[in-house]
Amino acid sequence: MAQPQIKLLDRVRNTLRRRNYALSTEHAYINWIRRFIRFHNLKHPRQMGRAEIEAFLTHLAVDKHVAAATQNQALNAIVFLYKHVLDMPLDFPLESVRARRSKRIPTVLSREEARLVLACMKGTSLLICQILYGSGLRVGECLRLRVKDVDFKRRQLLIHDTKGRKDRATILPQALIDPLQQHLLRVKRIHEMDLKEGYGSVFLPDALERKYPYAANEWIWQYVFPSHKRSPDPRTGVIRRHHLGPHAVQRAIRRAVKLAGIKKRVTAHTFRHSFATHLLESGHDIRTVQSLLGHKDLRTTMIYTHVLNSGPYAVRSPLDTDTPDSV
Repeated sequence: MAQPQIKLLDRVRNTLRRRNYALSTEHAYINWIRRFIRFHNLKHPRQMGRAEIEAFLTHLAVDKHVAAATQNQALNAIVFLYKHVLDMPLDFPLESVRARRSKRIPTVLSREEARLVLACMKGTSLLICQILYGSGLRVGECLRLRVKDVDFKRRQLLIHDTKGRKDRATILPQALIDPLQQHLLRVKRIHEMDLKEGYGSVFLPDALERKYPYAANEWIWQYVFPSHKRSPDPRTGVIRRHHLGPHAVQRAIRRAVKLAGIKKRVTAHTFRHSFATHLLESGHDIRTVQSLLGHKDLRTTMIYTHVLNSGPYAVRSPLDTDTPDSV
């Protein structure tokens, strides 16, 4: 008896999971592939090629005015579809209209502004934002931290499978050691309660659950910032306690910024920008900052030289010099 044919988007989903892509990437890629197919009136991708891909990417840039990063994500999704799902690698250059890459200077809080915002926060949201500012993490990296990733003795945090699928280590501020230890005591009590009620397992990456069947229940693999309630795992349907989502953190930041009276657009990522800028202002080497942030290219880190406290590139204006130049 012939096996039932798997739908294309289900094949995409299965391939993404088999290759250990993040759940957020899975949702994004499937969304872009669905939009690509609908844009061409449900035509199967096997019947499309260079012209259809270029038309879709041009549509995103010209009609939808998407950012360059958004257009690149759509392209990556289509490339993944053809290469890994349909086994039809795209071996031709694409000549679509490219979205214009913005060159915005990041929003940075001064040290005093950062202290004011943090002073208007409390509880778990405060601890998360203290880690974002004190260690330079992206919000997703912070929320995905597991107990084993916190090294109190070496005062460092280990970040796994971050942007670019790399690992790195960054600093754990001395000021956060006691609050984080107290927080983990509370989290451990929640985990013990889950175990007593027949739950307590957590999602493990890279098929580790098959290799180590009992590891998912172990304390070291639990999330540092678990969700307030258990819910079905979107991959397997197993009832688990996932990590906190970013939306609650963003809401807490917006409230704190308003209370602090800061007239800037502040997001969770602003704390990471502020971490990098304040390290450079303190005289730390830019290569060190690049390593702590996990930037592949030094030019990405260089953007923070535009917002140093002493002005862009740390250049002093000739109008501010104490002694005029000799004529």
